Amino acid sequence: MADPKGFLTTGREVAETRPVAERVRDWNEVYVPGSLLPIISKQAGRCMDCGIPFCHNGCPLGNLIPEWNDYAYREDWSAAQERLHATNNFPEFTGRLCPAPCESACVLGINQPAVTIKNVEVSIIDKAWDANDVKPQAPERLSGKTVAVIGSGPAGLAAAQQLTRAGHTVVVYERADRIGGLLRYGIPEFKMEKRHINRRIEQMRAEGTKFRTGIEVGRDITATDLRKRFDAVVVAAGATTARDLPVPGRELKGIHQAMEYLPLANKVVEGDFVASPISAEGKHVVVIGGGDTGADCVGTAHRQGAASVTQLEIMPKPGEERNANQPWPTFPMLYKVTSAHEEGGERVYSVSTTHFEGDEDGNVQYLHLVEVEFVDGKLTQKPGTERKIPAQLVTLAMGFTGTDVQNGLVAQFGVELDERGNIARDADFATNVDGVYVAGDAGRGQSLIVWAIAEGRSAARGVDRYLTGASSLPAPIRPTDRSLLV
Repeated sequence: MADPKGFLTTGREVAETRPVAERVRDWNEVYVPGSLLPIISKQAGRCMDCGIPFCHNGCPLGNLIPEWNDYAYREDWSAAQERLHATNNFPEFTGRLCPAPCESACVLGINQPAVTIKNVEVSIIDKAWDANDVKPQAPERLSGKTVAVIGSGPAGLAAAQQLTRAGHTVVVYERADRIGGLLRYGIPEFKMEKRHINRRIEQMRAEGTKFRTGIEVGRDITATDLRKRFDAVVVAAGATTARDLPVPGRELKGIHQAMEYLPLANKVVEGDFVASPISAEGKHVVVIGGGDTGADCVGTAHRQGAASVTQLEIMPKPGEERNANQPWPTFPMLYKVTSAHEEGGERVYSVSTTHFEGDEDGNVQYLHLVEVEFVDGKLTQKPGTERKIPAQLVTLAMGFTGTDVQNGLVAQFGVELDERGNIARDADFATNVDGVYVAGDAGRGQSLIVWAIAEGRSAARGVDRYLTGASSLPAPIRPTDRSLLV
């Protein structure tokens, strides 16, 4: 363990964020660079000798949290990053983007503020990169087997890296112009600068993984051709069918899915545009959806100079303490203030959009809403609560409903779907089609980055066993695992 009395003598301190007035004028990460290292060893020392580390189960990757906390407390950063990489290919991604279910499961969190596990994680890996401790791990010998990975999000990248290190020749196909999937174009720069993706891609290239961008499997290359070229295929294409809002006025200009809006802002940062074709500058912006993607839209609108930003959520405002039906160590639904919310805007709960109103040119101008409440378990409108708010740009951030079946990938492979519209798979992450596997949101449905990486690692083990008859790759989870903690 770390400091035996650390949880008694040291209070919780989290990463320091830059002043709002400064950070909304740029796209850099919101945290003060280097602010964690002076405090992180003491924070790691708060990890207690709890006997049974529930944080292991809270993390889908099964991260060895007490072990690398101990190393961080002792400032043995090289050993800490080795323990970190033992279960997680990309801790610099999860350390920035994961909602930290491990902290919800921290034993200290029963009656005190939990250990800052996420901050310790990102500090360890950032220090490892700075010290040049993160090296390519090329295989000693090649198997002669080839694998195609469809999709370069966290699941696809994790599967590709594991399979490459197992000695297989791996090619990753990405339909966008750059590698990274939603990490690249769905996550704003202020949450994770894309240099973190770029250096991982260079590490993977040095290990032998090959990347092909601008190719959509099902359209640009058929499933039949892919199966002829490769011994196995991993489908990690995500759950890209966005939930829509079929109300009157939906056809008006200025109403966009979040994944139409956010990628363009990221392309501006990449240098593809001088200004985004869909910009919030000077407009009254309404974000429909109260989750993390909605918060990303809020933060992006602030940086584009929106006149106002309003975020709508159909569910009631969560509490700041655990409900009785969400006891420790389950992952609770709590009221959360992200860095984007700190920057301004209004959050409105328990409302539903009834229709949009536009001007004579077909541009959206107002959003009409009504308050709602649960009556006998059913969501019901409250009479007399109708009103309208200015809305010159509306983003829909209501989640995703399943695998994209329009591009032909599902039909061409002949894979079966489950009752939730995701690609069905067995305990080895194999589909009904021989040699075709699935990982991440394409099989699980919309979920967390830690689940995506865990599924990519587990699917890689299944593919390795299929190709060679056995595998020494770790398998953190089974596809049927629906942990109570997430």
